[in-house]
Amino acid sequence: MTTQDKNLLNETAQKPEGVPDKFWNAETGEVRIDALLKSYAELEKKLSSSIPQPEDDETRARFLRAAGVPASADEYKVSVRDNLFEPDADLNKRLHAKGFNGEQVQEVYDLAVEKMVPMIMEMAAEFQADREVERLMEYFGGQDQWREASRQMLVFGQKNLPPQVLEGMSSSYEGIIALYKMMQSEEPQTLGGQTKSVSSNAEKDLHSMMNDPKYWRDKDPSYIAKVTDGFKNLYGE
Repeated sequence: MTTQDKNLLNETAQKPEGVPDKFWNAETGEVRIDALLKSYAELEKKLSSSIPQPEDDETRARFLRAAGVPASADEYKVSVRDNLFEPDADLNKRLHAKGFNGEQVQEVYDLAVEKMVPMIMEMAAEFQADREVERLMEYFGGQDQWREASRQMLVFGQKNLPPQVLEGMSSSYEGIIALYKMMQSEEPQTLGGQTKSVSSNAEKDLHSMMNDPKYWRDKDPSYIAKVTDGFKNLYGE
């Protein structure tokens, strides 16, 4: 390229917008590819290098404070949804020792509520159901007797009770015994040598209570206790 050609190129070639001066060759009117590649390689090396670990306790402490980790586990502000359980001090100490910040600790508790609590409640319900079945077999005098009684109660309940009420009564030992007493009450019962007739109004009131969502849906303990007492008053122990 002659000197005349270079001068002509310098007059016509302009640096593209956004290109730093260090990457532009004004003499040739071209981007300096070698400088660009070198700079990129240095940047990639810098970004790919790991964050250096603190070399002493003081530096580590400053590093953790900068990451949002409190000075001690007692400073974690944890809230448990629906107050299902209380924050655990020993767990918080272990999480603090691992360098968890407040947001991460809260996430641990949120996951416990979301994943662990339902599983524990399901296991507890299964255990309780097994215990209820054992009590029922003992009450009716054995497995075969319980199987036959449960068949009769199911037929009776499907015929005489709303589905939600039958489901609610069938979910507990007390409810099943009450259903059995209700089935027996279709004829006057002899209790302690005396015949006890059931008041139709009282029975209607009891059925109305069982239709209340607090009994069959919410399973309110105090409300269930009232229904159970009502059965005892009508049908005996």
